[in-house]
Amino acid sequence: MFRSQVPSVDAAAVPAGAALLDVREQDEWDAGHVEGALHVPMGHVPARLGELPDGRLYVLCRVGGRSAQVVQYLVAQGRDAVNVDGGMHAWASAGRPMAATGGAEPYVL
Repeated sequence: MFRSQVPSVDAAAVPAGAALLDVREQDEWDAGHVEGALHVPMGHVPARLGELPDGRLYVLCRVGGRSAQVVQYLVAQGRDAVNVDGGMHAWASAGRPMAATGGAEPYVL
């Protein structure tokens, strides 16, 4: 399976305060995201590579497919990146904190 070829971690094991990169689309982000995460939709990552913080990046999408592709790309660029296996669905299931744009009740779209 594709995702096993990239470094990955369970959502529950992501350290508090870790640098998170959310590669979902704007409507998905607005519905629910991790407070403090950097939002760069998958298709924009190559053009915005310089905006990404140094050090280990934990990459999220909805279920882990898009983020696995981004992790593969980032690793090829020499970056330290890890896929959050199961994405935001796993994050929410693990009871990790979420926020929504505009203060609405967050959910995973």
